[in-house]
Amino acid sequence: MTRRRDLPLARKSAAGLLCAATGAAAQFLVVLVVTRSLSPAHAGAFFAATALCLMLAGIIRLDTGNGLVYVLARASRDPAPGGRPVLLVALAPVAVLSLLAAVAVAVFGGALAPLTGVPAGVWPVLAATLPAVAVADVLIAATRGLGSMRPTLFLTGVAQPLGQVALLSGGLLAGAPVPVLTAAWALPALPVGAIAARWLKGRTSTVRWDRFWRYTAPRSAAAALQAVFQRLDIVIVAALAGPAPAAVYTAATRFKVVGQLAGQGLAQAVQPGLVRALAHGDLARARQLYQTATMWLVMVTWPVWLGYAALAPWLLRIFGASYARGTSVALVLSATMMIASACGMVDVMLIASGHTTASLVNTACAVAATVVLDVLLVPGHGALGAVLGWSGGVLVKNLLPLAQISLRYGLRPFGRHSLAAFSLRMAA
Repeated sequence: MTRRRDLPLARKSAAGLLCAATGAAAQFLVVLVVTRSLSPAHAGAFFAATALCLMLAGIIRLDTGNGLVYVLARASRDPAPGGRPVLLVALAPVAVLSLLAAVAVAVFGGALAPLTGVPAGVWPVLAATLPAVAVADVLIAATRGLGSMRPTLFLTGVAQPLGQVALLSGGLLAGAPVPVLTAAWALPALPVGAIAARWLKGRTSTVRWDRFWRYTAPRSAAAALQAVFQRLDIVIVAALAGPAPAAVYTAATRFKVVGQLAGQGLAQAVQPGLVRALAHGDLARARQLYQTATMWLVMVTWPVWLGYAALAPWLLRIFGASYARGTSVALVLSATMMIASACGMVDVMLIASGHTTASLVNTACAVAATVVLDVLLVPGHGALGAVLGWSGGVLVKNLLPLAQISLRYGLRPFGRHSLAAFSLRMAA
């Protein structure tokens, strides 16, 4: 019975992992073509620009993607008579904030160029593309809330990343400057968002404003901090050590996207089931999902991290001879990601159980640890100092929620379901 119940999860997780693998490969290709085509200084400027764009978009989204997954996954159990269309409730604040942020970036971006390492000509591009990048991700998240992984697999896993690779490659062959390359990187968000919106037409439900934002509002701040946590290190290296060290750091840490996207792929498949299980008070099912996903995450990512640690001196040379000095960064990255993988989707578990405020506090602690360590270590140690700061933040971000879900619900990443997950994975 347990194995039969795991089969739909296995299929959805396989789809999530396929999406993650395609996205990781495309992101790797982006870094590869940029580092092989541009000088380290220009490559670092491009990476700082795209990191800043993703960081701002993550703040602007207000975590409405997770809010939509939560509300749509519970729609059949908690109908909302008299509510408004759920996409209107979710996207109206995002649209307003996107426009305000675009104006602010266009007006003040040039003055921030010397402080961030992002060239002045890039800021108008960021202003024009921020709304599309932010809204596209929210619309794709809504499709997962309806129980389908296909739009995410096609749009996030194939169309958008491969579109970025194609447009960037064309721009690099034409000798385009960094602002044009940034526009080429952001442009695929427009058709992706339009296709997701078309798929959602007529499929979504209604929700009350207060119900949606009671859940989402605490997560909005946490998501903003999470977006800062994921990308701030690149911007700090560019600002404190220069664009060239930022390029080395980006190349050496690019492999972390493998673990992040693998976890994201599993989370996208498991999160709706977790929400339903915890909404019904079914801790046994939640425990099974958590332990199964953790075992699969370890089995997928640990061989990658061990291989990367062993082969880093040779692998980093594919970006260029000057990037081999990022070996120490790769070793810290590998060890940290193995620990994070063994914790499983602890933050997803905390969010699914409704403890969004605790998740906010945890993320704030992680960001604070990262910033303090970066400020202390980056000026003297460059890329190595940045990865040590990032590592400290990752450990805080995983160990705090692990302790919380263990104490509150007795949920642990490994247990009696781990062996069954291992057997199912090996048989697949």
